[in-house]
Amino acid sequence: MIPNSYRKRQRVPHRHTSATRLSSTATVVNSFSDKTVSESSQKLHRTSSAASTITSSPNAVTSSFNDPYTADVLLRLFVDRSPFDSDAPSDSSRQSDIQIYLHSAVIRRAKYFAAILSDCWQHRTNVDAKSNNGAEGSRSNDNNNNLVHLNLAVVDDPNSISIHLTVLQLLYTSDFATVIDSASTALEILPVALELLFEDCVKSCLRFLEAVPWSEEEEKRVLSLIPFLREEESKELLARLSPGKEDSCEEMLHGLILAAIHNHPNMAFVKAFVAKLLRDFSSRESARRVLERALETSLKVVKESLEEYTSPDFRGDHNETEAIQRLNLHTAMTNGRHLLWLVERMIELRVADSAVVEWSEQASFTADLQRAFRDDAWRNIVPGLPAVVLRCTCKLANAVAAGTILAARQVRMKLVKDWLPVLLVCKDNVSPMLPSHKPLHLELEETFLRIISTLPMSDAQVLLQQCLSFSTRNVEDCPHLITAFNTWFRRATRPPQLENLD
Repeated sequence: MIPNSYRKRQRVPHRHTSATRLSSTATVVNSFSDKTVSESSQKLHRTSSAASTITSSPNAVTSSFNDPYTADVLLRLFVDRSPFDSDAPSDSSRQSDIQIYLHSAVIRRAKYFAAILSDCWQHRTNVDAKSNNGAEGSRSNDNNNNLVHLNLAVVDDPNSISIHLTVLQLLYTSDFATVIDSASTALEILPVALELLFEDCVKSCLRFLEAVPWSEEEEKRVLSLIPFLREEESKELLARLSPGKEDSCEEMLHGLILAAIHNHPNMAFVKAFVAKLLRDFSSRESARRVLERALETSLKVVKESLEEYTSPDFRGDHNETEAIQRLNLHTAMTNGRHLLWLVERMIELRVADSAVVEWSEQASFTADLQRAFRDDAWRNIVPGLPAVVLRCTCKLANAVAAGTILAARQVRMKLVKDWLPVLLVCKDNVSPMLPSHKPLHLELEETFLRIISTLPMSDAQVLLQQCLSFSTRNVEDCPHLITAFNTWFRRATRPPQLENLD
């Protein structure tokens, strides 16, 4: 009879092909009666190894695995098939019922066997006492009758017998490393070691698993075994499998973004990789929070740099002041590029709603930009700064005009109202115009006019008057401006619709 504690351990999943193949074990055809195991063994639980370590040291000469001449235990290892599987075809190539000769001094290393043997010795002592008092029957001289007969059922799995034999052989050695040489092997052996309460083997399996990489499938198997481990045993594995805090994913993403835009020498490649991670990340809201946090930081640096540039402190040395001014412009340029990359990622992930609102509330920042671009000092220091700032504006404005971002009317109006003057200053003061600037200016002009067309007539009237600078020497070269005014006048000359509702 197999104790209930073993039945519980059978629920531990173990499968796949074992990496270790054992030497053939003789199959005994004759059957034998089951030994009755005391109920006390059913109460066996795993306890701290420090309190219950079995220190039996097997003798290499007198205690060899499956040695019938020196063994005092005969273990029947058989597949426990359900009665409902009796009609199922059997695999004749598989051994499903074998007998192994073992040594009680050795297998006591597994506390499961230690408890069963303790019950068996007690039972044998009682039987011998009755025999000496004149009870019927006598012990046969047959060697098998001098053995303790044990039965051990295993689950009906192609490798169950093989894996159990591996663990039984490990009882005869302290050198587990020669057998536990891969994660898959450790994961096959560990459930059986847990069933048999073989603490030394459990420790070796866990030590190996903690130190080596796992495949995705192996990780799933590790997770399935965690409930069967004590807290101190699973601590290292859980530290590898689960985060220490809830927002660890966001902290990781934020750290990756900062590394990509600030610290890494191969910035373009790293930015592309982090962009892919953001696209593939499962939580859109987490990506939104991380990007908004990074955007806020970069925007703050750009604004502070421009504010210091446009309001310098002239109390120090002239050369020192000039150096500080150059540093402010370079800082604004560097973080402006970071801003552009962050804006592109937010639009790509459709999480730029807050960015548009933030960009529309920059009256002070746009005033500083206008003052900076009217000055000539920036031209030889950061000639690309206006284009970077306008690209950020153009990306966000295009998303609003296309409906990718559904911005409120006040947000749309303020976006054009505050950033239109920056565009006009750039057109007037960035000369000679770089080849890349003209298409950018034209695109932003068209986008602003499209947004103006979504505003109430009164707001559109004010903003359109500021767009006259979009006109060119040849009137036919600015069709976007002509279309915008024609649209406004068509609406203005239409009879009031409210009167028709009466």
